[in-house]
Amino acid sequence: MARMGRPSVGVVLKPEEREVLERYVRRRKTAQRLAQRSRIVLLCAEGRTNQQIASQLSVTPGTVSKWRGRFARKRLDGLLEQPRAGRPREIGDDKIEQVVVDTLESTPRNATHWSTREMARHSGLNQTAVGRIWRAFGLAPHRVENFVLSKDPQLIEKVRDVVGLYLHPPEKALVLCVDEKSQIQALDRSQPVLPMRPGQAERRTSDYTRYGTSSLFAALDIATGTVLGRCFRRHRAKEFRKFLADIDREVPEGLDVHLVLDNYATHKTPSIQRWLLRHPRFKLHFTPTKGSWLNQVERWFGLLTQRRLKRGVHRSVLQLEKSIREYIAIANEDPKPFVWVKTADEILARIARFAVRTNELVQAQTVTSRTFDSGH
Repeated sequence: MARMGRPSVGVVLKPEEREVLERYVRRRKTAQRLAQRSRIVLLCAEGRTNQQIASQLSVTPGTVSKWRGRFARKRLDGLLEQPRAGRPREIGDDKIEQVVVDTLESTPRNATHWSTREMARHSGLNQTAVGRIWRAFGLAPHRVENFVLSKDPQLIEKVRDVVGLYLHPPEKALVLCVDEKSQIQALDRSQPVLPMRPGQAERRTSDYTRYGTSSLFAALDIATGTVLGRCFRRHRAKEFRKFLADIDREVPEGLDVHLVLDNYATHKTPSIQRWLLRHPRFKLHFTPTKGSWLNQVERWFGLLTQRRLKRGVHRSVLQLEKSIREYIAIANEDPKPFVWVKTADEILARIARFAVRTNELVQAQTVTSRTFDSGH
């Protein structure tokens, strides 16, 4: 029996309406909600059902029905935000769009990025209004994030190798993430630290006295979260070989040892190669160049720094090393392994998307720069 129900409203687009909707979808500066509504209407115009569109865009059929009907009644105006109860808006959509476009595509004359004060002066709005617009569109000109793209020719193979160990560790084997945190400084402030009090944060001087450095070699068991660590005053292949011997003594016989580590030269010297030949149960898996984020022990180093080193006071290297050993011992009393959830395909797909976006942006900036230079 055919399924009964209210028939969907047909959508027929005029050429100028289709052009506007396609521009909303293509333009990266368009608000995501407006872009999503435009996609829904374009698919409705292709004659697809609400269920088909909902499945393709990962929304509910009710959402598709809502914007299908609203477009049929009000056309393009129906896709914009509806007025809400309360005080009428004093800032129109055109003004909001101009603030967003100027924030993304221009800079002030005297700075590298906009502040709310500068944008308010530029746009004729007040700082509060500019701040609301930026929050609504997720804009934060004062923030910057660093990134690096690995140029390792074996990037794909290494990502699959390491992630495969995380998600499907081999039987009768131990997977350890190994790395060194070098040049940890034993620091003491030049004046006593003033402790925290009600209504007042801990205070300390900005200058300090150095008492030497130490390097921590650590191996994180991905299955249990326990850490084997040892401090050395030097950071050479000789110390790394001693640490490998420590691991060999700690790991029960009969278990293979898979080590995830970076491409630091210390890990590849002839003396290390000879040691590995004498200990065939050790198997090394290298992360990609500039890919230390793939090594789980780096996250553990971050916890060590935040909880013990960043605000620690150490008046000697011996005191620093004792503090590190105490942290490791306490952490191993109740270890918690990190849970790896991303597959290699998901990671590589994300890297590919980011690389494509970066390349497009670089090409656009190059064209703009050439145009500017030719004009002058």
